[in-house]
Amino acid sequence: MEVLYFIVPMLVSVILMFPVKMLAKKYNLYAKENNRTIHHGKIARVGGIAIFASFMIFGYLFIKENRTFDGLMIGAAIVFIGGLIDDIFDIKPIYKLAFQFAATTALVFIGDIYLYEINLPLNITIRMKLLGYVITYLWVIGITNAVNLIDGLDGLAGGFSIITLMTIAILSTVIHHREVFVLCLILAGSTMGFLYFNFHPASIFMGDCGAQLLGYVIAAISLYGFKSTTFITLAIPVILMFIPIFDTFSAIIRRKLKGERISTPDKSHFHHVLMNGMGLGQVGAVLTIYVATALFGLTAYLYVVNRPIGLILLVFLIILFELFIEYTGMISPKYRPILSLVDRLTDKKESEE
Repeated sequence: MEVLYFIVPMLVSVILMFPVKMLAKKYNLYAKENNRTIHHGKIARVGGIAIFASFMIFGYLFIKENRTFDGLMIGAAIVFIGGLIDDIFDIKPIYKLAFQFAATTALVFIGDIYLYEINLPLNITIRMKLLGYVITYLWVIGITNAVNLIDGLDGLAGGFSIITLMTIAILSTVIHHREVFVLCLILAGSTMGFLYFNFHPASIFMGDCGAQLLGYVIAAISLYGFKSTTFITLAIPVILMFIPIFDTFSAIIRRKLKGERISTPDKSHFHHVLMNGMGLGQVGAVLTIYVATALFGLTAYLYVVNRPIGLILLVFLIILFELFIEYTGMISPKYRPILSLVDRLTDKKESEE
């Protein structure tokens, strides 16, 4: 029975993709080409419509309505509409942020989903009210934009989201949260239907309406599933979303060091470095990020069921990403703390010999 929560939305998403393509053709809703894009030709950019429709249909069919569910779904509709308007009219970032803020408000005040306490080891509990709201808004809006930011290669955002959602689904069985389990399978299936058309060479893009929807729902579901459990479980969403968080903060630091605005686009994101700097090409870069996402998913799972092993793997992956940043100059060619230390130690050893 459980597999139907994935398969049925996937099939409906596949079917819906054909009228969405026709809609894009009729109203000329194609992705624009510029110096930042890597695609060529007319490719529809509103595939997120099919993902959204399938998710909403089966969300309400498979899950019993309650306040929490309603808040999450209302927020999903708001952020989708904001993204769709941007796909059609290219609105200013401040207006996109307004839609994201409104969606998070629905999540918090209708769905009552926010971080109100953190349970630390030694039976220490930190109760939060105002700070909990602030952290919730920053988390949801931040992850919404982070997933949108990695939507730069064929199949990247869709595949990343599916792996992340399936990991959360597995974790939800550990903590016995069936509603989160079903929601994750529905959205993962809806996204898989889209991914069939989006993997390289893509015939359709999800657009802001799809990428923001995925980011918002993943952020919301992670809070819904883990908001009031132990400290170690609260860290799980951060581990799962490490790659978009890592890419977003790297971009912010990189642009600040160059004296540019944070919103200034560039071609130095993680996927760009893998594709061009490392010579992996589109498919190679996307598959590499899939593997990295799966590794962080495994880390999150181990973090719950076997804390020492999970911590060891997490530290290893963080060091690996730090070395990647330094080796590729992703932030700045001058940023090389670990590699510079290794060079100094090597030179010192050679001089002593």
